[in-house]
Amino acid sequence: MKVLFVSNDPTIFNATSAARARMRTYAALVEELHILSIARADARETHEGNLHLYPVHTWKIFRIRELAKRVHALILERGIEVVSAQDPFEHGLAALRAAQGTSVKLHIQVHTDFLSPWFINSGNWRSPRVRMPLLNRWRRRIADRVLPRANGIRVVSERVKASLIARYGTRTPEPSVIPVAVDPTVPPPARLPAHPSFTFALISVGRLEPEKRVEDILAALSLVIPHYPMAGLFVAGAGSERGKLERMTRRLGLANNVIFLGDRPDARALMASAQAFIQTSAYEGYGRTLIEAALAKVPIITTDVGIVGEVFKGYEDVLAVPVADPTALSLAIVGFIEDVAVRHELPMRAEVSARTHLAEAGDIPTRVCADLLRAMDGNSNS
Repeated sequence: MKVLFVSNDPTIFNATSAARARMRTYAALVEELHILSIARADARETHEGNLHLYPVHTWKIFRIRELAKRVHALILERGIEVVSAQDPFEHGLAALRAAQGTSVKLHIQVHTDFLSPWFINSGNWRSPRVRMPLLNRWRRRIADRVLPRANGIRVVSERVKASLIARYGTRTPEPSVIPVAVDPTVPPPARLPAHPSFTFALISVGRLEPEKRVEDILAALSLVIPHYPMAGLFVAGAGSERGKLERMTRRLGLANNVIFLGDRPDARALMASAQAFIQTSAYEGYGRTLIEAALAKVPIITTDVGIVGEVFKGYEDVLAVPVADPTALSLAIVGFIEDVAVRHELPMRAEVSARTHLAEAGDIPTRVCADLLRAMDGNSNS
């Protein structure tokens, strides 16, 4: 089977990255694996045995056109049999355009819960308003065009599968639920930086982008700290929202209780040294950091997104709260501060649930390749 991925991960061009390692695993399972991705200017075309990497350098406004052009050329040149796009948006549209007029099969991967109302909503009366990208409305319309014309669809959670079936019914192939691969190895704990202002440490790990709604954690802390001044937050991650979040921290008088760590490659190791992990995403397709936190045996507070309800049960494995509800978050934080027994019991259950889930997920690359084969046998719904 000759496969082409239209990727949204430029780290594949780093020979030592985790993404490159995953691609080598996929390549070992197929005859040829070709991958195109938008990349930095210094990325170069690379060939490792049957793994072929092609960087695309172009302005964002021309991205879809250039990707489609390059994908179409590779389909014809290398006899590609199935093209798999890493999202149903820009990359999916480029793959769809490239496949037109050829016999190649189209496979779409959906890693984002783009049908969640929070994909386009900015907030409510209970929460800070977080400006979501205007492109998200356009992306939802693009997905409406791309997905019904796919031969196969892979989603990463039952939540996403249910949303696609509710919207598209039989107009699309039945999605295959194949989770995200997570390394079950738990690194040794790493010490958090000194924090003399607080002794109950929360940690948030992830990109500082609007959909992560870190603003809600800050708003919740402003309710908690007047009563529990020992509480504080470490924020591990980088992104476009950092400056805004730092200003909000100062405005709420939380400068002594919130520490921004930046992008930390040892984030998984830091989790185990915190008293609780907190995630406030507006939406998640999966939620890799929830699995990582559970494996680290740290108590978890999370919004009801991604694999919450599927892998982790609220009030059995984790404390789950509604999206954009700082008051509910503050109550969950206080719950962990005050109830030591719950803080010990929930992580033990969450770890069992996480390891059971990973065992049941099996070999992800093998399952994805089997899904590509199913797409090759499927008929287009266009």
